[in-house]
Amino acid sequence: MNIPSITLNNGVDMPALGFGVFQSAPEETTDAVSKALKVGYRHIDTAAAYGNEREVGDAIRQSGIPRDEVFVETKVWISDYGYDETLHAFEKSAGKLGVDTIDLFILHQALPSEFSKTLDAYRALETLYADGKVRAIGVSNFMPEHLTELLSAAAVVPTVNQIEMHPFFQQKELVALNAQHGIVTQAWSPIGGITFYRGGDGGSTLDDPTITTIAEAHGKTPAQVMLRWHLQEGRSAIPKSVKPHRIAENFNVADFELSDDELVSIDALDTGVRRGPEPEVITRETFGRAIPEA
Repeated sequence: MNIPSITLNNGVDMPALGFGVFQSAPEETTDAVSKALKVGYRHIDTAAAYGNEREVGDAIRQSGIPRDEVFVETKVWISDYGYDETLHAFEKSAGKLGVDTIDLFILHQALPSEFSKTLDAYRALETLYADGKVRAIGVSNFMPEHLTELLSAAAVVPTVNQIEMHPFFQQKELVALNAQHGIVTQAWSPIGGITFYRGGDGGSTLDDPTITTIAEAHGKTPAQVMLRWHLQEGRSAIPKSVKPHRIAENFNVADFELSDDELVSIDALDTGVRRGPEPEVITRETFGRAIPEA
């Protein structure tokens, strides 16, 4: 299956479709990632705060796939923001993953209540990048005001901004700002799966009539249509599942193409309703927790 790659603004190639392990219990993660790699995924997305980096690393090693063929992405949690703290966060993540180099290392939240710590953390990412310990750096859940402030201070433009992004919450202003600076928009919850509800009306995103009509026309599932929409519009998408049939289904999106009219009709589904937490409410008092050393 020929999944496209995206060339990041520093020249590094990243498979556009990644496999996510958010909310995957450690005891399920190794098996899920193993199945994903067997299906053909070559981009795995995890985070220090997920508590399953070690299991991701185990699955990659057990797969027998050469390390340089698997793109590994992980995130620094807010508890480890600060220059020295973030340098140490790399050592913790790399140790759990069992790797010398992390392909994409990003800040998990903007932490607007202590943005000076965020800037120090990003400066640490720049040092890690300069030292060759990471191949690319980026951010997650940075809204336009956060990204603008970061860019005014940064020496290295982020390669990626990973945000909640699906047909029913498209963040078009932020996506345009990302594109203006050559930053790839990477979608977490790419099919709205953070709740599987759209617009607060109690309907599943997988039952939306526009999506289901397009899916039927192509002999595909609604999830496959939404993932294809992301890829055709130039975004990276990070679906997740621990169910083998869903893992395979979500990867099988390279053998059909949505028409311009179909893309436009999906673009029109935006409700402006965020399903995940507001980035502004993420503080160390409410969401901080120690990330274990091992």
